[in-house]
Amino acid sequence: MSDFLEVTDVFTHFETPRGQVRAVDGVTFTLERGKTLGIVGESGSGKTILSRTIMGLLPTRGTVRGGTIRYKGEEIQGRAPSEMRDIWGKQMAMIFQDPMSSLNPLMKIGMQIAEPLIHNLDMPKDQALATAKRLLDDVRIPESVKRLNQYPHELSGGMRQRVMIAIALACGPNLLLADEPTTALDVTVQAQILDLLREQRQDRNMSMILVTHDLGVVAGHTDEIAVMYGGKIVEKAPTDGLFKNMLMPYTAALLESIPKMNRPSHTRLTTIPGRPPDLVSPPAGCRFAPRCPAAQERCHSEEPPLSSAGSPGHVYACWYPVGSPVYREAIERRAKETV
Repeated sequence: MSDFLEVTDVFTHFETPRGQVRAVDGVTFTLERGKTLGIVGESGSGKTILSRTIMGLLPTRGTVRGGTIRYKGEEIQGRAPSEMRDIWGKQMAMIFQDPMSSLNPLMKIGMQIAEPLIHNLDMPKDQALATAKRLLDDVRIPESVKRLNQYPHELSGGMRQRVMIAIALACGPNLLLADEPTTALDVTVQAQILDLLREQRQDRNMSMILVTHDLGVVAGHTDEIAVMYGGKIVEKAPTDGLFKNMLMPYTAALLESIPKMNRPSHTRLTTIPGRPPDLVSPPAGCRFAPRCPAAQERCHSEEPPLSSAGSPGHVYACWYPVGSPVYREAIERRAKETV
């Protein structure tokens, strides 16, 4: 199946009084129709800016963009908002992180879902409201007729997120970008939202980009995972292959920082030492080197390219990957020092 989204060497930089912030700095990937890509990384890694770059939702002043973004074979990078309006909603849609700040507090839920149908599809108001009711049923909101006449503050956080999904799906997009769609929700509701997104993607044959800081979120809901750090992709692989053979130390550190159910109660959580790089003046060499337990002199001076791991679709950027002799020696030495 041919790729219907192709992102090639894309960068997004912002002009600030301190200098140019290199928020996204040369990202390349492809996405097939009907597949889900997970983009994972800490806050500040560039994943949200990348998704907004794809959608064309960036400020025009002080923003420097480059590279190519081809959607269904057409270049969309750098298009003006007036040109993107034919794509937003009908072709691409986005679910934002905080539904309470994304929904209009002064407008009833029914009209918030109906509005894109009226605007984008020229649907009569009564038909749009009937479709809004059906969409609420699709995202499994109970008493959908009642909810149409309620305001956002009258709904729970999980229901508000379902409303955001309904709005995103209203015009039948082929590509859905979900930016941290479960961050503010409790664990049970998180699982329900993720299952709902997977079902809707399968039913509608959509492609999806799922943006999150949590490797656990993407483990069972994506076909491929791209790990971002310092504005770059540092490892990318099919989901199963990534968890079986993580090679980038940053990916391994993200996995280790997830709370483990089999650990005793009150066990101290594992954290990644240090802080993300300053993207105005990122460090020379590997951007993760100042925080990496296995960093060597070469890591601080020479940036590693994305290299093939030997299995299809698996690439990583590291001179001394997880499992290499240098990495094992560094981890053993560190373990002895902490005893």
